[in-house]
Formats: sequence, structure tokens, C-alpha cells
Amino acid sequence: MNLTPLVKPVFKQRVKKIAKYATEAENIQRSVLAKLVDSASGTEWGIKHKYSSISNYEQFAKSVGVQDYETLKGYIDRMRHGEKDVLWRGRCKWYAKSSGTTNDKSKFIPVTSQGLQRAHYKGGFDVVAQYVANNPKSRIFSGKGLILGGSHASNYNLPGTLVGDLSAILIENCSPFVNMMRVPGKDIALLSDFEEKMEKIARATCNVNVTNLSGVPSWMMAVLKHMLDITGKSSVEELWPNLEVFFHGGVAFTPYREQYLQLIKKGDMKYMETYNASEGFFGIQNDPTDPAMLLMIDYDIFYEFIPFEEFDSPNPTVLPLWEVEVGKNYAMLISTSCGLWRYMIGDTVRFTSKDPYKIVITGRTKHFINAFGEELMVDNAEKGLQAACAATGAQVLEYTAAPVFMDANAQCRHQWLIEFSKEPSSLELFTDTLDTALQQINSDYEAKRYKNKTMQKLEIVVARKALFNDWLKAKGKLGGQHKVPRLSNSRQYIEELMLLNKQ
Repeated sequence: MNLTPLVKPVFKQRVKKIAKYATEAENIQRSVLAKLVDSASGTEWGIKHKYSSISNYEQFAKSVGVQDYETLKGYIDRMRHGEKDVLWRGRCKWYAKSSGTTNDKSKFIPVTSQGLQRAHYKGGFDVVAQYVANNPKSRIFSGKGLILGGSHASNYNLPGTLVGDLSAILIENCSPFVNMMRVPGKDIALLSDFEEKMEKIARATCNVNVTNLSGVPSWMMAVLKHMLDITGKSSVEELWPNLEVFFHGGVAFTPYREQYLQLIKKGDMKYMETYNASEGFFGIQNDPTDPAMLLMIDYDIFYEFIPFEEFDSPNPTVLPLWEVEVGKNYAMLISTSCGLWRYMIGDTVRFTSKDPYKIVITGRTKHFINAFGEELMVDNAEKGLQAACAATGAQVLEYTAAPVFMDANAQCRHQWLIEFSKEPSSLELFTDTLDTALQQINSDYEAKRYKNKTMQKLEIVVARKALFNDWLKAKGKLGGQHKVPRLSNSRQYIEELMLLNKQ
């Protein structure tokens, strides 16, 4: 039975409201902030920062400083131990274990009941609303959605309170309608062992009418390849002929695009990027011809932005949404109904439009290389790799890069460790193309590469098969929403990987 026509009217009304983003952004965001501050005025945090006397953004900015996890973790830990009315009203029983990095130290992000509905699930609804609006012939609700999730565990052994991947929290609490329209069942979706989960997903869904996929591109690819292996099929549409869209997020899709075109060969397959994180749901690719994402401004999320060059300053410039400029890189701050206040989430974005506000993710505040003044961002790296792959027919599965500060010949450069799913026709050409592309994309990189004076040409080390998966598995981070750090000023990650690459 195709339920799509029955839900279209509901989606249509929502799309009309989203259209107001283009003309009412400042009023919408000011209203969001007012509601958040009023709701939290009776909390410990709200009393400390005199929320009851705050009536506008300017007063809020003066009363509350920029926060990060270190400044909030004491409050959050008390919440995890059962205290109520700390950062948000009431008790919070869910905590998303952050997997934005592969550090041993984990972050636990509160996911309140209100935040779950108005900063997470609202995003999932709007993704489908925008997709159906862009694809009027869609039959997405004629079948099931394969949604990949992580796992959760007990929180300090307190009854009824859990920690885990955000995806596991979403699956655990999803509505009966969503539960009816998704696969696999919770007993499989929430398994902690990714390899066991992958096997059971493949067995449980290979004969289901799947019309849509949702998940992180790298982990979804692993599941799809395994399904083809055990069924003997040559492409995914042989398994699911009615598959029409992949809703993806978590990591940049660029390195995986060509591989998905080989896995799913149907010409009308759609791909739609989303920007959802442990801290909230922020963006949706509402135009299939534009890679930028619409910033979702009427959720329980108030946005602020710090110019990238000031993000680690003790007194940075902080701008509300209505004061940002197109084309500049910013570190993003959020205040939400999950109790995060002026919180720096660690992502950097660039605005491509202000009417409505649209963004592209450019990287992480901790994941970039600026060892020699080159300011290389993840966005630069993805575009450079795309050029190198196009020139050599290569396909990149995973990668990381870090600086070599000075070798035996007193030379400095970037070192890239790349795992190819399809090796380049010429590694030398791949290296030259990547290096040249980065110079064309990034003027700071170009200046430091000028005549090899400050930096020499980058170096590429080819990783053995499954190196990055083995590394994540060794850290207990295989599957879910865990990601490989793409760029780092430190050599910590690449040295660990290089050592494992020799084994």
C-alpha cells in the first residue's frame, strides 16, 4: 500500500512555513531565543545568568559567555546523576555519546524530551517534507526505510536513563508510524557489535521492499556491499527495485559518490544531505541542484557564529545569524532546549546565501591543518581529492592527513594516508593533481607552496585494505556515527594508523 498521497498534505503545509525563512529569519530566531530563555529561567543556569530579566538577544549575549564541553561538563555530569532543573527544566534521561572525534575521552550531550521532539525529530520530518515537495511522483511510503543506528547502554546504572549514539536514541524513541515504516527491528538496529549487526541487517532486509536509506555513507556502504556479497546480486536495485533516495549525513559524501554510483546503478536514484549531530538537527539540502543546506531556523535552536580566525580567541567576535556574511568561514555556536547555551559544537560552516540562509560544512575547529599558515580545511581537502580522483580514475574510501614538521632534509610538507577502494592509474599523477588543486582552492596553501620555500609537495602513503576499520575497531568505535578525523595539526592519529599499516 502506498501511503505517500495520504501524508503529502501535511508535508505541503510545513514546506510553506519553511518558505518564510527567506524573509523572516531574524524575527524567527529572536522568537526562538526568547522562548528558550523563558523556558529555562527557573533552572540553576537560568537563575545564575538572570534569564528572568533578559528580554532580547543583546542582553543574552552580555549575560552568557561562550561555552564548550569543558565549561558545561560539570553541569552535565550532575544531570546524568539524576539532578533536575540544572541546564534545562526537569530531568534528562537520554545522553548522546559524542563521536565527533576518536579521542578516548567521550562527550555526553543531553537530549531532553523537548529537544528530542523540537531539535531532532522535527528535522527528520522536514527532510521527508522537502524531498516529497521536490519529487511529486515519489512513492517513498510504499515501502520501508532502512535506517542505520548505533547502540546505547545504561547511564550510571540509574533506572530509565541511558547513554549512546544519537541514532540509537532516535530509534529507541521514534513514533509508532515511523517504527512501522522502518527496518530493521530494534533488536537488530541497536546491537552494539557492528559486524554482527551488519550481518543481521543484511539477512533481515534483503527481501523487504526498501524505498529509502538513512545513515552515514561509510557505514551504509559497508552494509550494502555485504548484502550484495551474501545475495550474489550485482547492484542494490536488484535487491530493492523501488529504492529511490539515500538521506545521508555525518561525513562528507564526496569521497563516496562514485562508489555509490557503482553500487546503485539506477539513473533516477536521489541523494539528499542532512546536517544532524548529537547536539541538534541543523540543515537540509532542500534543492537537489545545490549542495548547500538550508539552515533550519525555527527549531529549538538559536544560532551564533564566530569568525574562524577568532574561534580560539579568549574574547572572540560573536555574531547572530542576521549579521553573518556570505563566503566567510565561521565556528558555530548553539543554544538549545537540550540545555546547551552559546555552545561551540566544533563545526565550521560557510554561508552561500542569506535569503534564505544556506550553509556548507567546511570542517571542524579541531580538524584542520595550519602548521605553516596554510589553513587547510576539510572542505578544501574534499575538493582536492575529487579533482585527483577525476584525473586518475581513483576512488577514495578513507583518509587522514597531518603535517610533517621537518624531516631529515629540513623539509616540511603534508602527509596523507589514503585507503583507496580503487587505486589511481598513477599515484604520482594523483599526488600532483591533489597538490595543484589545493593551491588553486586555497590561496594560503598556494603561498606556502610557492617555489617549495615553506612547504614541499605533499606526500601520499597508500593504506592497506581495511586499515581505518581496523583502527576504529581497536578503539571500540566501529560502526554507528563514528568518524575518521580527516585533518589534524597533530600527528597522533596518523602515527597510530601508520604503525597499524605495517602490521
